[in-house]
Amino acid sequence: MATMTLDGNLSLQISKDPQKHRVVTEEIDGLIRVYNDGHVERFQIVPCVTSILSPEFGVNSGDIVIDKLSKIWARFYVPKYHGKKIPLLVYFHGGGFCVGSAAWSCYHDFLAKLAAGANCIIMSVNYSLAPENPLPAAYEDGFKALMWIKQQALSGVTDHQWWSSHCNFCNIFLAGDSAGASIAYNVALRIGDAATTLKPMGIKGTILVQPFFGGETRTHSEKFMVQPPRSALSLAASDTYWRLSLPTGANRDHPWCNPLARGANKLQDLGVLVCVSEMDILKDRTLEFCAALANAGNKVEHAAYKGVGHAFQVLSKSPLSQTRTLEMISHIKGFISR
Repeated sequence: MATMTLDGNLSLQISKDPQKHRVVTEEIDGLIRVYNDGHVERFQIVPCVTSILSPEFGVNSGDIVIDKLSKIWARFYVPKYHGKKIPLLVYFHGGGFCVGSAAWSCYHDFLAKLAAGANCIIMSVNYSLAPENPLPAAYEDGFKALMWIKQQALSGVTDHQWWSSHCNFCNIFLAGDSAGASIAYNVALRIGDAATTLKPMGIKGTILVQPFFGGETRTHSEKFMVQPPRSALSLAASDTYWRLSLPTGANRDHPWCNPLARGANKLQDLGVLVCVSEMDILKDRTLEFCAALANAGNKVEHAAYKGVGHAFQVLSKSPLSQTRTLEMISHIKGFISR
């Protein structure tokens, strides 16, 4: 509210509240609100939790700062009873590039179950969010995380023996869901130009769970898939995420959004597992993407999950979702165990 004061000369002075004239320019209800002055509000729709896990998970967890300057950190999950050295899965959370955290309780639970079920170490990267940090910031953070892993592999003796001593650095997979899958894919593209830079690490494959891609031309499922009221991703929300994430002036056919756009780099010689949800508006776009990858000579596997929607494995507690989540964990285990 504006406040008025009267000075000694009886001249009226008005002190204006700068928030009074703040206008909302973009909003996804309950998740994020962006104002015309650049101010961003994010709502605590999912609680953030510490790295502590219940003993029944059979997994140790801890947080490590990856880059102090850019404030990148990661949460690690290490199965307690694994025997020999095991694969490392570098995971990126979803949230349309604009919301989400490696500390969100839903990811904490899911990734603990995945680490135990697939018998792998998981490094869940907490990357920079848009719109404060538009793309390619998240993609660059993903590559920084890989370079940090390289340092751990080369150093031999580190402060992080509790996870690194159990890690097979020659057996690394990139993974993520939704926007996180897009990050994993774009980091994988960059590896094609920097394979020698990453030695002695061995990147063996990419796991894309309901990848968040877009394009100016709508697919059939984007236009006609009926979504429940509390769906994790609507077409309107998808468009808003892309407006907030892409560079100024870019549209949804930018290669950072549409991997099939003219001029987009193509993935080469890397195995890919793509997880598709039957009730996801992105289903058809994802299947088109799978076909394009296969046509380019990549070894592509895709697993379909009936009766569930986008991000079911982290956002739904229904019995059906829990069953499909176990199926997903089994598919991922099979992929990284070959």
